[in-house]
Parts: sequence; C-alpha cells; structure tokens
Amino acid sequence: MPSMLDTVVVGAGPNGLTAAAELARRGFSVAVFEAFDTVGGGARTEELTLPGFRHDPCSAVHPLGIGSPAFSAMPLERYGLEWLHPELPLAHPFPDGTAAVLARSVGESAMSLGVRDAGTYRRLVAPYLGHWDDLAADFLRVPWDGPPRDPYRFARFGLTALRPATWTMRRFADEKARGLFAGLAAHAIASNTGIATTGIALMFALAAHERGWPLPRGGSQAISDALAAYLRELGGTIHTGVEVKRLDELPPARAYVFDTSPSALARIAGLGGAYDRYRYGASVFKVDYALSGPVPWTAPEARTAGTVHIGPTATEIEAALQAAVTGREPQTPFLITAQPSLVDPSRAPEGKHVFWAYGHVPAHWEGDATEVVERQIERFAPGFRDLVVARAVAGPPQLAARNANYVGGDIACGAFAGLQTVLRPKLARVPYATAHPAVFLCSSAAPPGPGVHGMSGHWAAKAVWRKLRAASGTD
Repeated sequence: MPSMLDTVVVGAGPNGLTAAAELARRGFSVAVFEAFDTVGGGARTEELTLPGFRHDPCSAVHPLGIGSPAFSAMPLERYGLEWLHPELPLAHPFPDGTAAVLARSVGESAMSLGVRDAGTYRRLVAPYLGHWDDLAADFLRVPWDGPPRDPYRFARFGLTALRPATWTMRRFADEKARGLFAGLAAHAIASNTGIATTGIALMFALAAHERGWPLPRGGSQAISDALAAYLRELGGTIHTGVEVKRLDELPPARAYVFDTSPSALARIAGLGGAYDRYRYGASVFKVDYALSGPVPWTAPEARTAGTVHIGPTATEIEAALQAAVTGREPQTPFLITAQPSLVDPSRAPEGKHVFWAYGHVPAHWEGDATEVVERQIERFAPGFRDLVVARAVAGPPQLAARNANYVGGDIACGAFAGLQTVLRPKLARVPYATAHPAVFLCSSAAPPGPGVHGMSGHWAAKAVWRKLRAASGTD
C-alpha cells in the first residue's frame, strides 16, 4: 500500500464499492475497509435457515440495479453478474383470487387494472416510455448538478413526481389500480400522503416496463462480488473484518469516503453534531423462509411473479404505513415479498424454494410480527404455513446489528418525510461533502437515496475526483 493513498472508502456496500471503482477507474489509488468478513452491505446472500437455502438478508429484487447508469457503465457481467427475469415483475393479488400486475408490457399491466382505469394508467406512463436512460440520469442525482439531459421530460416528470401518491390515486376509479399504485409508493417506507411518493411509484412502474424487476443469479451477493472483482482488477484493495471507530485508525489519504449512516460518519470523523437533525424512519420486520414447495397463491398471476405485494387496498396499505411511522405495532401489515427460486433454482435444493417477506414496523420495535405476517400471507395463499420448513426472522434490532447503516432498523438509512425526502442528508450544494474538507458521504443517506443502484457512490466519487484534481491543479 502506498504511503499516501488518494482515497480510503469506509464500508463495502454497493455504494462504497461503486465509489471505489469509479475512482480507481480514473487512476486514483483506493483502499476499502469493511467491518464484516465479506463485502455486500445491503446486497448479501447467506444460508440463513438451512444448508442449501440461499437467502438475501436485505435487498432481493433490483429494478434500479439493472436500470442504473453507474452499473451500466461497468462490465459487471464479466465478473459473474447475470440478471434473471421472472415471467411477471410484480403481482398484487386481491381476496377474490384476481390480481393487478406490473408486467413488462404496459398493455398487460393496464388491462389488469380493469376497463375504467386501463386508459388512465396508459396516459400516466406514456410520456416517459422509451426514455428510461434520460430519466434515470436526470432523477438519480442531485437535481441542481448541471442541466438535465431531457429538460422537457425532466420538468414534466418532476411536477408529477412531487405530488403525494394519494393525489395521483384519485385519478383511478377502482381499488385495483389504487392498490397497485399505493403498493409501489410504499417502497419509500413512508405515508403515501408525503411529497414525492408519486415519483417513487412512477419510477418503479417505469423501471418494470423499460428494464424489468430482475434478480441476480445466485442472489444479491452477486452484485457486490462483481463490483469487488472489478475494483480489484482496477488495482483497488479491499480489507474486510476491519471495524473503523476513528479516522486516525485509517491509512493516510487525500480523501475519505463513507458508505455509512450520517451518524456513524460524524462519530468516526469527529464532526460532532453535524447530522443531529437528520431523521431516521420506520423499520421493517423481515422473514426469510425455506419452503418445501412454491407459495400456493390463489391468484394465478402471483405464481409467476418475482415480487408479490400483499395488502389489497390503498386504505389498508396506508393504515399499515401510518402504524409504522407513528410507533404502533403491526396488526395487518402491508407485505413486500419475493420469490427468487422461481427463476433461480440454484437458490434452494431441488424441488424446494426460498421466500422473502417484510412488513413495516416502528423504528427500534422489539416485538415479534411472525404471526401477523403469516396470517396476511395465508389470506392470499391458503396452506402457506404447511410448506414452511424453516424461517429466519429479523426485526429492527437484528437488522441494525446486521448492518450498522440501518439505524433503528431503518433500511432506507433515513426517513422519507418532509424536505428530507428530496434534500438528503441536508441542504447543500454538494450533499456528499462534509464540514471536513477531506471527508465525503456516499451511502443511501445521500442523493438519490436508497436502492441497490450505486448512484450515491457514483456521485460522491465525482465530488471526490473534482476535489482531488482541483487540489493537484489538473482539473
């Protein structure tokens, strides 16, 4: 290791690895330090239940991964990353055995919503179809960092996206469309009455139509492993099993980039109360299942979908979200579930399956939601419990212990509420920079926010290389 590195990255999640690779690709010397024994952060795969059942402890399905400008610019397929597409990206079943779907085809999606809402859905997404590359480049970034690639669609999408999802749902006549849209917006882990929740739902819908909602062969670990392999080929080094508590424990470097929560960055870098006003949000209760067979969904569409949302109506979904954000324990949770082994038999022994599910709960909640989660699944898949061979549960304390970025169990590393929805971690011209001139933030607490897409790492790396080149007089 050289006596003075250009950059040290703390945390080997997708954003930290992306930032490191971006810098190494531009000729900077980079070393990454990770507290766990393996890389991955929120993109890991482990045998959580029984041998041969490979589960994703956090992220599982990656619409923003396959659609990421940062990942697309790297040869990750050369290092083993292969995207697998289920027959349907998403199904949203109803108690009568029918389902709304989010398909690759806009027409198929629209018709699943019923005659009265099919045209409304088509009109909602039509202006943006065929323009994913520009939309992703313009919205997965800090809005004021240069002009948009497509000013017209940037303005049009932005005005629509800033609305609460509840406003947009008024355009739909029936419960199917409102339920589907509410479920998409609920990925923000915030009330659907919040600003910009329409944007969350619309981005997920467009991602399905333009790129799909795929799963990586072998599990989410494949994304992290590909990033790590690419970084090593570029000359970067990765040190695992090293917990960093103070900045002076790290090698001398011209810049330090943190794929951590703002709280951890402030503590390690000695920034005092720099992020005391940053708010963390509600958490989730996660269950990973080893099953003896596929989930027996009543709705046929759910049997072929990679992701299944469970919580039929917008009213029920909003009640579940409100309970979580206001500190009440779950009664009828809205569930986001995934079925990786439907498209990837390597994830479980022959004939067996893995199943991934979480519902929303208050931050720091220490209860056990297993019963209410399984009761909700049984509403739409009677006999599900009979297939459970083993389960691994993780509430907020376990999630926070597994990943230090999940403060209080907040898997989004920051609440989507008020101005923090669009100004993360705080209002700043360069939100990746900090009060320390050599310290930067690259985690999902920084724009564009959560998701396995590497874009927070990409933009943080850009801020770093601008600073380093300006300091050396080469920029």
